Formats: sequence, C-alpha cells, structure tokens
Amino acid sequence: MNPTPLPETRPTQALPLPLPVEAGDSAHIRAEGVTVTRGSRRVLDDVSVTVSARSRIAVVGENGRGKTTLLHVLAGLIAPDEGAVHRTGTIGLARQELSARDGETVGTLTSEALAASLTALAALDEATLAMADGDPTADDRYAAALDAATRLDAWDAERRVDVALEALGACTDRGRELSSLSVGQRYRVRLACLLGARHDVLLLDEPTNHLDAGGLDFLTRRLREHDGGLALVSHDRALLRDVADRFLDLDPTRDGRTRTYAGGYDAWQAARRHERERWEQDHEEQQEEHRRLRDAAAQARDRLSTGWRPDKGTGKHQRQSRAPGVVQALKRQQEALEAHRIDVPEPPPVLRWPEAAVRRGAAQLRAHCVAVEGRLAGPVDLTLDGGDRLLVTGPNGAGKSTLLAVLAGSLAPTEGYVSTAAGARVVRVTQETAGQDPALTAREVHARHVGRLVARGVLRDADVVPLGSLGLLDRDASRTPVGRMSQGQQRRLDLALALSGRPGAILLDEPTNHLSSALVDELTDALRVTSAAVVVATHDRQLLRDLADWPRLEIGNTPNHRGPVRRRARTAG
Repeated sequence: MNPTPLPETRPTQALPLPLPVEAGDSAHIRAEGVTVTRGSRRVLDDVSVTVSARSRIAVVGENGRGKTTLLHVLAGLIAPDEGAVHRTGTIGLARQELSARDGETVGTLTSEALAASLTALAALDEATLAMADGDPTADDRYAAALDAATRLDAWDAERRVDVALEALGACTDRGRELSSLSVGQRYRVRLACLLGARHDVLLLDEPTNHLDAGGLDFLTRRLREHDGGLALVSHDRALLRDVADRFLDLDPTRDGRTRTYAGGYDAWQAARRHERERWEQDHEEQQEEHRRLRDAAAQARDRLSTGWRPDKGTGKHQRQSRAPGVVQALKRQQEALEAHRIDVPEPPPVLRWPEAAVRRGAAQLRAHCVAVEGRLAGPVDLTLDGGDRLLVTGPNGAGKSTLLAVLAGSLAPTEGYVSTAAGARVVRVTQETAGQDPALTAREVHARHVGRLVARGVLRDADVVPLGSLGLLDRDASRTPVGRMSQGQQRRLDLALALSGRPGAILLDEPTNHLSSALVDELTDALRVTSAAVVVATHDRQLLRDLADWPRLEIGNTPNHRGPVRRRARTAG
C-alpha cells in the first residue's frame, strides 16, 4: 500500500493560525510508530521521534533510507500507513525541490512568509481602534493580538526577510517571476523566506544546496539562533556539527530499529562505531561457532561411515560395541548444529581501501606551466609522488575541475603539459556519477571495467580488487541495475571502479557529493594513510577542516578572477 499524499501546501508557509497563537514553548511534532510502504519496499518502519520547541535533531542515513519521507510525514504532506503524528504550532518546511506555478513571483513567496506577522499587526491595529471606540471586547482581542505579534516579532518580519534574501544571494526583485529563476535561485528565495518568518518548528531537507560560503555561514548562524524546534536532513557535516545535538539514524541496526543518539556529532559517531564493532564481533563469533559445529557434524558423519571400523581381522563384537557410540556422537553433533541459531544479521559493509600499487616517494605525474584558455588561469606547476597530498580550493568557475581533468589526461591543456611516470596509474572521480549502462548491475559494470584494464595491459589479473572486498556496496546493491540505484549507491560504485585498479594517484572532485556522513568519515581516514598520491578539490567545509594540514593550491583567488593565477605547489608526503 502506497502512502496517501495530503493536499500540497507551499513549503515555506505555515497555515495561518487564528489568533491567539498559543503554541510557543509547547510547540512540537510527535511521530509514534510511523511506517511508510512504497510498493513492496518499507521505506520507514516503526519510527518514533519528537521534535520539541528546543530540539536540534539531525535525521541521518544513507540515500534511500527514508529521510526526506520522514520530514514530509512530520510536515503532514504524506500520511503514514501505520502510526500517528501529532502537531502543535506553526511548521515551516524547506523541500529540496520547488516548482514554479504560472504567475508566481518572488513577491508571492515573501508575502506568504509575512502573512502571519501582517495578520497579527492588522489585528492589533483593529483592536486598538476598537478600544478607542469603547468596545468592551477589545481588551481581550488587543491582548491576544499583542501576544501573537510579540511572539512573531512581527514589527521586524519584513526586515528579516530582506536580510535573509541579501545574505543568501537570493533575488530581491519582488516582481520577478519564479519560473524565470534557476533552480538554485528559486531555492535561495524560498529558504530566505523560511528563515525570515518565525515558525515554531523548522523542517529542513538539504538546506545547504545551492549556497556559497557566505550563505552557509548565514544559514548556520540563523539556525543556531532559532528559538523554536528544528529537524534537518543534510550531508553537510559542518552544519551537522555546528547545529545538531541529537541524531536520528535511519541506517540498518542489529535489531532493525532506528537509533537516536544524544551529545552532538562526535558522540553520535563514537556510539555508532562502538555498536558497529560489537555487532561485527558478535556476528563473527556466531559464524565461527556455526562453522565449528558444522565441521564437527561432518567429522562425526565421516567416522560413522569409515573411521569407527576396526582393523581387518578383528572380531565383529568390536564393530558392534563401537557402532552405537559413533552413532550417538553424530546425533549429538547434528542436534547441536540444528539448535545453534544464527540471529545476528550480517553488518553493513565499511570502506576497506585497497593497498596501493605504489611506494611512497615514487614519481607519479608532473604538470608544467599548465593552463586552459577560458577555464583555468595559469601557469600551474605540480609535482605528485606516492604519498603526496594536495587540497585544491577556490570559488566556483575558477578551474578546479578543469585542473583535475588535465592532470588525469582527459583534457589537453592549451598551455604547458603533463607528464606521467611509466606504469603510473592515475584515476579521477568526477563530481557527477559516471554514465554507466543503466541495465547492467554494479557487479557487471565492475567486471567490464577491470576486464578492459586487464585487456589493455594496464592491470594484471592478480592486482584486480574484487568489488565485494571494498565494502562500498552490499550484496543487494551489487546485484542492482545501475538505473535503479540511488545517487549515493552510484557514487559508491564510481569510487569502487576508481579503486579497483589500485591507483598510484587518485584525483577526487567533490568526493563527498551524495555520500553519507559515516562513509565520508571513513573515506577521510583512508585518504590519510594510503601510500597513493591524493588530490582533493572540494567546497565541503568539514572536509576542509579535516584536511587543513594538507598543502593547499588556491585557484582563481585574484579579485574578480582577472589576470593569471600563478601557483607552484610541491606537495608534502
């Protein structure tokens, strides 16, 4: 049974409440035993969570775990198949996508965001005039309107929206039609309206999409200052660290139930690691015991058929006296095997970075005075050896992706050249998922990829890294056609293909795109210890923090990107 969608409402506008507005500190959303099924797949299973007036909850998990679905259930856009949701107070929801209806303008969104405040101010003016006219009921209306206007800080509402529009780099022209704006521009307008209004509870789905550094800082500051409840879905680990103090984790657990962790990002990661280690240990011990019992039963069966027979020439009585004991031993072993229950499920995989086919200090590639006309100002000189690290930073359009494409040999520079050491294996993981045949499974794509590498003599059969050994895709995902995989799964497959040939140099362009926080942390740890040369180009604030000790190459950091940017970088091992 599919969930029943409720009538759609504008995500940045809560339904106006009749005065007086009484929620305030009592505002909350409480979900109890929520289950949502789509087709044959259970998206959410018995999930319970309360977003109170002071909550700072992050909803986390791999792509496809139901994070967005849960936010829509909390907001009332989707009715759960099982369970119940109770809401008190106004709710503001920022969805990842916003369609533009005919005739709607930036002013349409700002007016909706200001509606509650303007209603409260209008009610206050009306009550004030009624009091002047001697209306005996005006006092109560005035008190209710004043309470609502004060709680909404209605007098400052329009300024808050204007400040948010400016800070997020959103369109401020109230007459501009939404359909004429890009997806990113529409998103920023909507988010600014949401932050400018005063909602009791905010529900945010990937709110950092389409924001630059200034917009990210403003968003973080406003969320920390928000005096109501908050639940957010985000892959931005910096935002999660800076804002959330509780984590609702929808990823698989040992008992199949969701987990809630208190204490912030580091406490969530530490508790998750501890549970994972215990899960892996118990699973391995149970599997080992099952193998022991199975082997013991097999040995008893062998003794029954051959091992208990006495040497030739001995009497029948020896056979007869020993036979019952051997049969009983086999029966005991079979009963023990049947009684042994395997009730610890297999843990989900974790990243296992393969050993690189390069020693530290071994030459990999050199870039000499590289530049690409209109795309990458130069000259840029680079030397990359085994074990080297380099962080490439700069604004959008500065040429970070172009530089990585040149280093990988997939784009010829218009100036300078790149030389690659004999036998060096240089791979690049691009920002977007590679275009694989959607009908092929991940396992088939991997087999074709390594087959081509072996056929070209780039890789020996003995050096191929099996897909299952990387811990990036579980069995189900490996058997899934690429066209049915989530973005996160496809991103995992791209990384698996890059690692399958044990590269000596790996170039990662925005490697955290579409990956869960847990996997990104595993990836960061692996990048620090591999003997391969690693180049990372990223805007990810947390990754920049984590790799702050790496040598850095800044691209396009001159004012307005005018003139050549000369950077010569020799990375440190």
